[in-house]
Amino acid sequence: RSTADELLVSVEMTDFFGRMSAALDEFSYLLSDRITDKQRKLVLDRLGEAASRYRSIIYTSKFSGKKQIVSLVSLQRFINISLAFVEHSIKANRRNDNLYHAYNLMTLVSGDEISVSHLSEMLEGQVAVLSSGFISASESLRLLESLKASLLYREDQNSYLLYPNKQLPAFLRKNNLPEEPVSKSKLLQQLINSGNRTIIEKDIKGQYHFNGNFRNAADLRKALDELPATTYRELVGNEKELIADLFEEVFNHKAFTGRSGTFFGYEGLGSIYWHMVSKLQLAVQECCLKAVSENENPEIISGLVNHYYAINEGIGVHKSPSLYGAFPTDPYSHTPAGKGARQPGMTGQVKEDLLSRAGELGVSVSQGRLSFNPLLIRRNEFLKEPAIFGYFDVHSIPRQLALKEGTLGFTYCQVPVVYQLSDHESLKIVFSDHPEVTPEGMSLDEQQSSMIFNRTGEIVRIEVQINLKKN
Repeated sequence: RSTADELLVSVEMTDFFGRMSAALDEFSYLLSDRITDKQRKLVLDRLGEAASRYRSIIYTSKFSGKKQIVSLVSLQRFINISLAFVEHSIKANRRNDNLYHAYNLMTLVSGDEISVSHLSEMLEGQVAVLSSGFISASESLRLLESLKASLLYREDQNSYLLYPNKQLPAFLRKNNLPEEPVSKSKLLQQLINSGNRTIIEKDIKGQYHFNGNFRNAADLRKALDELPATTYRELVGNEKELIADLFEEVFNHKAFTGRSGTFFGYEGLGSIYWHMVSKLQLAVQECCLKAVSENENPEIISGLVNHYYAINEGIGVHKSPSLYGAFPTDPYSHTPAGKGARQPGMTGQVKEDLLSRAGELGVSVSQGRLSFNPLLIRRNEFLKEPAIFGYFDVHSIPRQLALKEGTLGFTYCQVPVVYQLSDHESLKIVFSDHPEVTPEGMSLDEQQSSMIFNRTGEIVRIEVQINLKKN
């Protein structure tokens, strides 16, 4: 956190910053209502011009090395108005079923408008909204309930798909033009009547098809431009855009999403992508902890926690090998429809799983201080009978620690932490060479925390008394 009121920034970036800020300020009045297609074009033009100017200056002249003052006040104003536009966008993308549109398609209309259409619901978008911290606890709960009832839920694995499964059209159903627009086009009718199959042809069953060699609308436009001018110039001039629009209507290339719309494996159709499920789990945990910190209704908190553990139980480590299709403790990329886990490897899922587990254990670091506040830990995780806990200490020496009934042990930076069920809360720090300390609250101070982080060996154990009845 800077204590200065001003910052020195390159003159090029300062100019870019000023133009972006001015554009957002100018159009801030749009935030009070729905943004129209014309207004969207105006905003994007202004922001795009600022970015294009900055890029052109850097590519042609590089940075000059000169600096200019930017105030923290202006920077904070820019951040605030940017967040206001982001939040407006989140609200605008809320669906009637309480889910949120994740990916949108922009289409330039008549040169002065940009329309927006939506792809199908996607798990990634729901994770992003839950992680944003923007929606309330009750809205998060409604989203999760809708998600469980949506096409994204895969019941056999008790988990979620990246995007809804779908039936791909058979080959003979592709590249079929509706008869009505063909019959209304003078150019297409003339081409058909003259036997010119450069653009379109009619099969023996009377079905119309575009030339199968066209890869995209650019190929179509090129072929239209190359038609004999003496015969077709005027018709091409009148109907070129209409035929290009018909081509896009038939193939809908702008909605093509690669493997997610064509493959059945490798995160394709019907696949669970486990990294995204772990992201969902972590996002829901964040919602749970936020709801607790804001003293939300206990029923809402309970609903969020139930969803959290339902997602947790759908992840591989909690499944049988026959259901998971592999060793449950091994990380895998995805699970296709009708098959077990595929593509083993240390995927990003591992990171989210570790973060989620730390959250369940209530371990956090703030302002350089290590704290313990296990709000999500479940009673059934505590030992039903005494056991021996084996671990490696900070010197990589194997150690053993006797744990009692009603305890739970883990290590943090190779220092053992023991949770003990109790009717009160307290924290005890056991040192290697001087008496143990019982601080007030559930946090270590900065010096003690530093000993843990730096693995000095001065702290040999942390004992935490926790009261689950308060949760």
